[in-house]
Amino acid sequence: MSDSDLIKLYSQRILALAADVPHVGRLAAPDASVRKRSPLCGSAVTVDLVVKDGRIAEYAQEVRACALGQAAAAVLGHVVLGLTRAEIEAGRDGLRAMLKDGAPPPDAPFDGYAALEPARDYKNRHASILLAIEATAEAMAAAEAG
Repeated sequence: MSDSDLIKLYSQRILALAADVPHVGRLAAPDASVRKRSPLCGSAVTVDLVVKDGRIAEYAQEVRACALGQAAAAVLGHVVLGLTRAEIEAGRDGLRAMLKDGAPPPDAPFDGYAALEPARDYKNRHASILLAIEATAEAMAAAEAG
């Protein structure tokens, strides 16, 4: 990866997002917890959540990831409260399609993932970017399963 590629990939917007990850930490009594790790880069995310009436009422995340994984967790963290499992899964699928298939960024409330479009060309970074939303989708499914 050349210096100009690195500069493009780690834009000021991505670095600003990475520095502003909301809901950091753990919940005392979550309905579900999921930890996901990318074996390729070692990034890891743990998500705790509480679901009320089918929507995320409380949310916490521990993010040990590169700037791209942190930025993705920040985008999610800013919009996650109040979302349903279907909305989370749609966001996950939209993010995955943006990265892997060249689709446009997901619709609102996940349109902040547009900042991560430059990472499309770096397949080795995709798993880290997807960690937080994949963990959240799994945690929602686990919470609903009971």
